[in-house]
Amino acid sequence: MTNKAIKIWFWVQNNRILKAVSNLEAGTLTIYDDYDNIILRRTGLTRPQIKAIEYILSTYRFKRLDDHQEPFNYL
Repeated sequence: MTNKAIKIWFWVQNNRILKAVSNLEAGTLTIYDDYDNIILRRTGLTRPQIKAIEYILSTYRFKRLDDHQEPFNYL
């Protein structure tokens, strides 16, 4: 990952792997299911709103993909 404004979060819910992608520059948050179908997409978010969502994701102990780590290494 070369873009520092994009963060990827993973978690398991109801035996499914879900993924959230937050883009700080574009102001978007997108949640995908295990087949990469879009479940939820929020646009027009401000930086403090995205930071608050990322804080909530970290308090629920969702796993964040590091900036230099490839997805297949994580899973």
